[in-house]
Amino acid sequence: MSDLFSEPPPPRKPAAKPAAASATKPEAGNTQAYDASAIEVLEGLEPVRRRPGMYIGGTDETALHHLAAEVLDNAMDEAVAGHASTIDVALEPGNKLTIRDNGRGIPVDPHPRFPDRSALEVILTTLHAGGKFSGKAYATSGGLHGVGSSVVNALSSRMDVEIARDRAIWQQAYERGIPVTPLEKTGATQNRRGTQISFIPDTQIFGTHAFVPARLYKLCRSKAFLFRGVTIRWSCDPSLIKAGDDTPTEAVLHFPGGLADSLTDELGPKAPLLTPLWAGDAALPPAADGTDNGRVEWAVAFLESGTAALASYCNTIPTPQGGTHETGFRNALVKGLRAWGDQRSAKKASSITAEDVLGSIAAKLSVFIRDPQFQGQTKEKLTSNEASKLVETALRDRFDHWLAQNPPQADSLLAFVIERAEERIRRREQKDTPRKSATRRLRLPGKLTDCTRERAEETEIFLVEGDSAGGSAKQARNRETQAVLPLRGKILNVASATTEKLRANQELKDLIEALGCGSGDRFDLSKLRYGRVIIMTDADVDGAHIASLLMTFFYRELPELIRNGHLYLAQPPLYRLTQGARSVYAMDDADRERKLKTEFKSKGKIDVSRFKGLGEMPPADLKETTMDPNRRTLLRVVAPPEDRLATRERVESLMGRKPELRFAFIQEHAQSVGELLDV
Repeated sequence: MSDLFSEPPPPRKPAAKPAAASATKPEAGNTQAYDASAIEVLEGLEPVRRRPGMYIGGTDETALHHLAAEVLDNAMDEAVAGHASTIDVALEPGNKLTIRDNGRGIPVDPHPRFPDRSALEVILTTLHAGGKFSGKAYATSGGLHGVGSSVVNALSSRMDVEIARDRAIWQQAYERGIPVTPLEKTGATQNRRGTQISFIPDTQIFGTHAFVPARLYKLCRSKAFLFRGVTIRWSCDPSLIKAGDDTPTEAVLHFPGGLADSLTDELGPKAPLLTPLWAGDAALPPAADGTDNGRVEWAVAFLESGTAALASYCNTIPTPQGGTHETGFRNALVKGLRAWGDQRSAKKASSITAEDVLGSIAAKLSVFIRDPQFQGQTKEKLTSNEASKLVETALRDRFDHWLAQNPPQADSLLAFVIERAEERIRRREQKDTPRKSATRRLRLPGKLTDCTRERAEETEIFLVEGDSAGGSAKQARNRETQAVLPLRGKILNVASATTEKLRANQELKDLIEALGCGSGDRFDLSKLRYGRVIIMTDADVDGAHIASLLMTFFYRELPELIRNGHLYLAQPPLYRLTQGARSVYAMDDADRERKLKTEFKSKGKIDVSRFKGLGEMPPADLKETTMDPNRRTLLRVVAPPEDRLATRERVESLMGRKPELRFAFIQEHAQSVGELLDV
């Protein structure tokens, strides 16, 4: 409490004016002379009430909630310092908020510089008064400028403070920053300790704005996530929660997993993860004299798709505008992936930038450091120069270790980020290269035969193998709702091809253009031209291979089609069994034998015809068995959210660039293939 600024000294009596000054006349047009009497001196908390925007950013709803954050941050500082374990936050009618902790309690003894005032009163009525300047009372803290509690007091129509300290309870009340009762000892206590502050924001400042329960509850959750050693008990009067708002009236918030729990909670079980969560905490490198510099905690999810986000904090204070700690975080990830690429001889790893990495992650970063420097009182951006190097050093070693623990996982992540880098480079090249828009093309993409109906949800496109199959499909289709795009045999395996080959492949360009929704970072599901995309290949091994290549293409380049249920596999038959005027279709050899035994009762001759391919199938048969929505069977292609990692690894092993992975898979499952052949 010794490091604070005293109040301004009382103004001196003005010296007598020289005679010449009294004869000076105001300039024409002035209503008042600009002399010493025009200079105002704002004392105490008056500057806060005159210009609240300087201290809390304004007088709107966001600024109102900043008051709650200021008081809660002080309680959190006690918890982070190891002096408190529980914080109670209660919202009551009348826009009254009460925050209580079980910390040490604000000192109530007289202050050395102001012996007629308690330390409590000095803190609540004097700007830049607090116990966090020297670092003696708090190693790390969020309240750094000594204005938080006093600003809340100044902007509250009523504030009641209760201190439990040294087995006694003390109380004092304030109105608009001015004490209205003396500090009084009101009772004794054996076990209780801590600070309780109840305040009502002043309607003269904030008008009709009121605390929003959902917003306060979210604030409490974020604080509980940020420090795993604290329990926050939330309560809200039921009358304050509007209909349709799922904010609980009571909740106990305690998260032993810290940021990892927070990120997992936000992403949900269906998050498209590339790897398991990378999370942890570590001490920051000590100062040259061995002094503890604080610690860092992180949780990172590398995402296959979706919206990237990085939320950062310093001493539990949100820093939405980032700052030097985020710079260190970015450097650690980028340098770590580049180094891993060098180890794996991935030449393109050197092209990776922070944009490529951060564009594919959801992450939370929290640092606790001594004497942090922020940009402005609202503390939205950390500017401490040393934070960048400290965070980078602490995270880099642990990121390198995490990558080395699981090389296949690290390789998959590296390949994905390199793909993003190549996509970024390609977009830049496209901006520099003038080209005709798709709307000016004089022909449809590839050999697309389009349907006539325009509503996407009522239409479907069949991707077929070759011109012969395309001819049969075009004759069998419903021209109004069914489009057909013939492909030239086996398409490019995108899992093993380079980005250059993918960009140069005209077949895939035509396919993407026909669908209309783009691919990669330019994918837009709302522009998909068809409700169903149906892969229709021959019912044999070659057809299955082509279907696998197409599914790999969609999984790698347009995964949202699969996640949103737009991709299907047609099920054409391999055999037609005919006896007299009756025909039955069989999907494969086993189905043929079963139907020969069960579908035909008489002993007449049964003709068995094997379709060599879709192109050899009469259009009438193709329509009846495979294309008519009323009689066909479709298989929807899915990628279960709970198995995303396993799915990605399986695709990479079976279709990727490393043949040794496929060989290992064949060896592992050779016995099961043999068993199938024995059936």
